Amino acid sequence: MSLGVGDQAPDFTLPGTGGRDYSLAEFRGHPVVLVFYPGDDTPVCTKQLNSYNDDLEQFSEMNAQVLGISAQDVSSHDAFAGKHGFEFPLLADGDKAVAGLYGTLGPIGFPRRSVFIVDGDGVVRYAHRAIAGLTFRPVKELIGELEKITR
Repeated sequence: MSLGVGDQAPDFTLPGTGGRDYSLAEFRGHPVVLVFYPGDDTPVCTKQLNSYNDDLEQFSEMNAQVLGISAQDVSSHDAFAGKHGFEFPLLADGDKAVAGLYGTLGPIGFPRRSVFIVDGDGVVRYAHRAIAGLTFRPVKELIGELEKITR
């Protein structure tokens, strides 16, 4: 069974940029945008995360926290975030356990580009899993979804 809208989001704790661990539970009371992406310094992932970073103010205005999650280790994330100036954490899901909990693993075990919006009560309010992952959800769409849950 795949995690979907209306389900309780599985909690997790992962190491991330900024030299600390992050858990979903620590953001209770605020929406969280979970961005599962295949890899650091890949063309589509770089474009996607730069897009979200460039419009981070819009997410902030919605009181939403953006968290990027992929299987690379923290040192890879630190280099990637530093190179592009990402102002949101990148989390290391090395064993892909969190990707598995959220149903983002493809048929051969690679995480699919996926976005989930979790509300302040920990409930999934938006879920998108890409089939091919050659495109990503635009900021405008994600802000529109956030507006629905923050009214």
